[in-house]
Amino acid sequence: MTDSSDETRAKTPWHLWVVGAVSLLWNAFGCFDFTMTATRNAAYLEPYPQEMLDYWFAMPLWVWALWVIGVFGGLFASILLLLRRKLAFPLFAASFLAAAISMLVGTLDKDAPRMEGAGVMSAVIIIIAALFMAYAWWMSRRDVLR
Repeated sequence: MTDSSDETRAKTPWHLWVVGAVSLLWNAFGCFDFTMTATRNAAYLEPYPQEMLDYWFAMPLWVWALWVIGVFGGLFASILLLLRRKLAFPLFAASFLAAAISMLVGTLDKDAPRMEGAGVMSAVIIIIAALFMAYAWWMSRRDVLR
């Protein structure tokens, strides 16, 4: 006997595995970056100027919380995407929103130290987060995610 939800659910497209794997790697690096920064790993943080480190470590707790939601939300969303779960979309949305707010706060803070290329990297992060969110929404609308 076949379950009716199995009959109506779309077949998994090949690109879900590609996008899922890429998003998993991308977000895993974000989690790695957060962990190395939060634990103040000296070898990892060595390339950054001291004024940038001082700024990061003086950030309020709510900014750190946004960073956690952004990177770990994206990681869990990636896993859920690969598991074909609808919850992937709201987690990607939360990750996108947290990243966007976090980047906006840093951009608008006139006391924040500036690094060459940081604005471009922030834009890349936001665009990629938006693309993952849109992809999960698309897969959800096509009934690929359950």
